[in-house]
Amino acid sequence: MNSLFQKIINREIPASIVFENDRIIAIRDINPQAPTHLLIIPKKLIVNLLDAQQEDQQILGELLLASKEIATTLGIQADGYRIVINNGKDAGQEVPHMHLHLLAGRKLAWPPG
Repeated sequence: MNSLFQKIINREIPASIVFENDRIIAIRDINPQAPTHLLIIPKKLIVNLLDAQQEDQQILGELLLASKEIATTLGIQADGYRIVINNGKDAGQEVPHMHLHLLAGRKLAWPPG
């Protein structure tokens, strides 16, 4: 069974796509925790960082570079933004498909919850 993100990638369910290339898709989170809350998702299924392999090194780097490109395109780079990876159930990972959260648009507290 495909995860929620795979269904979005396959266009089986709609999403607000803000960025896409042949290896990555970025969508608006449907339950935003900040004025800007995006999910940056590799199209290749990697369940979480523990599932990542040496051959995933390039796509993992591309995810971070995509976050920079997206932040610049949206004009949020100057004020700053946070990148979060929830790795596993206790960290808050709800979808078994690794993804980055990009949060911006308000002052973010530290430490996070």
